[in-house]
Amino acid sequence: MTALLEVDGLVKHFVARRSVFGRPTAYVKAVDGVSFAVEAGKTLALVGESGCGKSTVSRLVLRLIEPDAGHVRFEGRDLGTLNAGRLRAFRRDAQLIFQDPYASLNPRMTVAQILTEPLALHDLVPSTRRRERVEELLRLVGLEPRFARRYPHEFSGGQRQRIAIARALAVEPKLIICDEPVSALDVSIRSQILNLLRDLQDRLKLAYIFVSHDLAVVKHIADRVAVMNLGTIVETADAEALFAAPRHPYSRALLSAIPLPKPRARRSRIVLEGELPSALDPPAGCRFHTRCPFVIARCRGEMPQLLADSSGHATACHRTAELPPSESIVPSDGGFSPALEKLVAAFGGVADGARRSGVDQVGTAPPA
Repeated sequence: MTALLEVDGLVKHFVARRSVFGRPTAYVKAVDGVSFAVEAGKTLALVGESGCGKSTVSRLVLRLIEPDAGHVRFEGRDLGTLNAGRLRAFRRDAQLIFQDPYASLNPRMTVAQILTEPLALHDLVPSTRRRERVEELLRLVGLEPRFARRYPHEFSGGQRQRIAIARALAVEPKLIICDEPVSALDVSIRSQILNLLRDLQDRLKLAYIFVSHDLAVVKHIADRVAVMNLGTIVETADAEALFAAPRHPYSRALLSAIPLPKPRARRSRIVLEGELPSALDPPAGCRFHTRCPFVIARCRGEMPQLLADSSGHATACHRTAELPPSESIVPSDGGFSPALEKLVAAFGGVADGARRSGVDQVGTAPPA
């Protein structure tokens, strides 16, 4: 299948210091050679520690910031070659859901004005039908049409995030970048929003780039996962394969930290030692070698390449074939924190419940 979005060798370095003459003297290497692809109707999750470059990648994909090198292709078009008019047209096909629903909505605009603005900007709906379209969007995300007259401060966090989702859907996009869309919400609200995102994906054939550091959420929403460390991708695979048997030492450490719903369950817990390197001066060779328990001399001097096997599971590690198996790190029945597991059961499961039911399941419950 042809990919909807292709990212090839993306690089972005930010100037951190300048000399007295204004010349750059230090750079933060936020993104350093990132490549991946996203298929229509699928979800790619970008995961990693805070500061690894996940959000920067999402903004580079939308050309909200310009890359220093690399290419982003959407439906075969190189976004770097688009003029202002064509870039605006592309923005209709690709939208962004921000992390904080309290900051991403204009407090001086009503919900109707927030949802009407993109319709008017792209001239999608005649002015006589915009009110009707706003009501359709609110129903689509499980809110009542009467909420259109209210302001953002009159809603809870979950309701605001539903409004942000409705705004992204207003222009009928093909790709939505979800930049940690549930991290600012209560656990009870997260399951509803995740259900909603999966429902909408099934109904509208949307592609998602899901940026998150919450691996319990990623496990149940992503089709494919890319693990980032200090601006580079160190492992990428189908979600099921990655959680069943992570190969890179960094991925193993991340997955071993997921809370288990069973207090007496036992598993291998990997505790990383050493100091986290700075993106201002990343170490030579493998950028994870300063904290890796399996480091060898080659790791300190040679950057490993991201190489894939026949199944598409790619790892950037010199010792992938030598490391012991990792099945005991992430049990097949684990992955959620105890509180989230109870709520998922109550709502019918984040993934399975979403696929069984339509948006009406979310819409019939009291809005979050």
